[in-house]
Amino acid sequence: MPGIYEVFITTQFAAAHSLPGYPGDCSRLHGHNWKIMVFVRSNQLNGLGMALDFGHLEAGVQEILRELDHYNLNDLPAFKEASPTAENLARFLYEELGRRLNSGVLRVSKVQVSETSGVGAVYWEE
Repeated sequence: MPGIYEVFITTQFAAAHSLPGYPGDCSRLHGHNWKIMVFVRSNQLNGLGMALDFGHLEAGVQEILRELDHYNLNDLPAFKEASPTAENLARFLYEELGRRLNSGVLRVSKVQVSETSGVGAVYWEE
């Protein structure tokens, strides 16, 4: 059975959101320093012995996060139909990064989003 390599990066960004219909304080506008972990899988290494250069992965993630950083997520097109929960943010990042990175060799395997330390959501597809 062939082995699988999984590389990851951790980064963060700041943004506000509100959860319409939520029965509590989170229905009001508030902000988070969102912590993001992105995992990418590969079944082979390149000539340098890497599945994916961490710098390339970081650049791809930062390109997407620039569209979110210091915004009210509720105002962005990506969250017009879906509430900007940690779960929906993880799915959005997974799909956007997948469009940019997925190939015959690489595949975004999962994205973890944390609102605060110890609280968050993970999205992946099987």
